Amino acid sequence: MNSSAAGWQPEAVLIPLAYLLIFLIGTVGNCLVLAVLLRSGRVKNTTNLFILNLGVADLCFILCCVPFQATIYTLDGWVFGPFMCKAVHFFIFLTMYSSSFTLTTVSLDRYLAIRYPLHSRELRTPRNTLTAICFIWGLSFILSGPYLSYYKEFQLANLTVCHPIWEISQRKVMDICTFIFSYIIPVLILSLTYGRTIHYLWRSVDPLQDMSEAKKAKRKVTRIIIIVAVLFCLCWLPHHLLILCVWFGYFPLNHTTYVLRILSHLVSYTNSCVNPIVYALVSKYFRKGFKEILICLLHQEPAHRGHEAQVMNPLSMLEAELSEVTHGGCSCLRCTGPAQTWGTAELVGQQRAADGSCITFSIT
Repeated sequence: MNSSAAGWQPEAVLIPLAYLLIFLIGTVGNCLVLAVLLRSGRVKNTTNLFILNLGVADLCFILCCVPFQATIYTLDGWVFGPFMCKAVHFFIFLTMYSSSFTLTTVSLDRYLAIRYPLHSRELRTPRNTLTAICFIWGLSFILSGPYLSYYKEFQLANLTVCHPIWEISQRKVMDICTFIFSYIIPVLILSLTYGRTIHYLWRSVDPLQDMSEAKKAKRKVTRIIIIVAVLFCLCWLPHHLLILCVWFGYFPLNHTTYVLRILSHLVSYTNSCVNPIVYALVSKYFRKGFKEILICLLHQEPAHRGHEAQVMNPLSMLEAELSEVTHGGCSCLRCTGPAQTWGTAELVGQQRAADGSCITFSIT
């Protein structure tokens, strides 16, 4: 927590600004993600459902964590009462687990979709996806449940604080379990699935495309996969390393470690607001959806109506599979007038489809 000190400290201004920036970007970005998916008419694609769940988890993480964490580092005491002391930390870990498990499940889904596009269709159904999402939240609830009693509001040196009340040995076991189940296991699964996916993409050649086009598609898909996996691992690594240093290393309570703790929190929270940025950078379909939402919000006529019948250039079908353009007749993004139609293409063995479906994406 922030302690009273003589003189002006830069972090007293920089920390609230950093948290405010993360809050604004995360809230707006994830809301746009949800809007693009939900306004597409129906979300019946497996990857779309997982991305929707990840957006919900990231948005809840931003809303439940960032504002309260910012006050911890800017105010002298806890001002939200005993209930919020328990609820806030519970929801922090609940949404953290949900995001971690969703990313892990998406990596498995991507591997099956790319490695076994035909045979995995029986497994990758909307019903099974909803079952998996329910399982993710149920398991997250179980693993984060102990944090309802982990923190408690009490008086300390004439200040009201929200602080762990468990014994040192219990806290150590709990933090280690959190590290294993929320980071180590997901990272191992991500590494295995994405590693095998990259290996397959670089060794296989799409018979529908020539060698140069296949290589271009593989580079794009590999770059996307690496970005997604590395961002998740790097954003949460500092937080977990500091926890391990507290229990197994040397971590004195001074100004330097105080700053390191703040930075580790900021970096980990950033993970929930960078995903929409990644989507916008790597997916032209999401960029179009982003633009369409902004046009709707500004109550303007959609621009470039001449593209309503646009069909995607089949230059990179592997990229289209990663972008996971929803196939089937669904209502696309629109403000007024007829639905805007974006082209579709999906890698299903030697199958091609161009069904005039909605924009969506699956990079997380």
